Amino acid sequence: MTLILEPGTTVAHAWWWRTGDGPIDPADLALLSKAERDRAARFVHVGTAVGFVAGRAASRRILSDLLDVPPAEICLGRRPCPGCGDPLHGPPAVLHPASPLWISISHTDGCGMLGVARVPVGVDVEVVREFPIDELAPATLTESERRVVFDAADGDPRTRAFLRCWTRKEAVLKAVGVGITTDLRTVETRPELSGPAVVAAGVPGTPAAWTVTDLAVPGAWAAAVSVPADSDGSRPEVRLHEHV
Repeated sequence: MTLILEPGTTVAHAWWWRTGDGPIDPADLALLSKAERDRAARFVHVGTAVGFVAGRAASRRILSDLLDVPPAEICLGRRPCPGCGDPLHGPPAVLHPASPLWISISHTDGCGMLGVARVPVGVDVEVVREFPIDELAPATLTESERRVVFDAADGDPRTRAFLRCWTRKEAVLKAVGVGITTDLRTVETRPELSGPAVVAAGVPGTPAAWTVTDLAVPGAWAAAVSVPADSDGSRPEVRLHEHV
């Protein structure tokens, strides 16, 4: 498979896959580095460990097709954090082989996701579940986001409205490279827009505006992908794939 960057168009690819509750697949575990295996062993919940291992293995298999190298030869690490320069908690990166690709990895109950682009990219996937929205909203949503969320009917519609805000925020901040370390109330995601939304993250040294797009994963999950906004206002081309 070849990633094509068409003139004047940003192309973002996102792959999603299903994960189980356990046990960990030995074939997946064999693809991980020692540090990743040690990290997986520290997870308390088996499902979390399975999701982490499956995510790292699936990412290597997908990148193997893109980079034309065996998955076991792909070394994953991190770029330095754009906020503080710390190399230990920046966005994920392909360290070997040398590649122009940017990546982002996310996983939740039953599902994992990999974002790939030739520009900074962020993805987030969340299982649709009951949230204490009344408690979370004041600390995570802007005033206009709260109006949209609480105008939605109680139950699944309100949960999905909240998750639209949440996944968009996470996707943008993961693309920026800082993750959820900023005041989420300063990141306006325009949840009233069903199409791509332009979001400002306000992190010095990173793009001023990001385009975030909701991803049509199956009904059990909500997801979004983000890339830098094009200066001419054009929308990025987003391609969603299922990895099996």
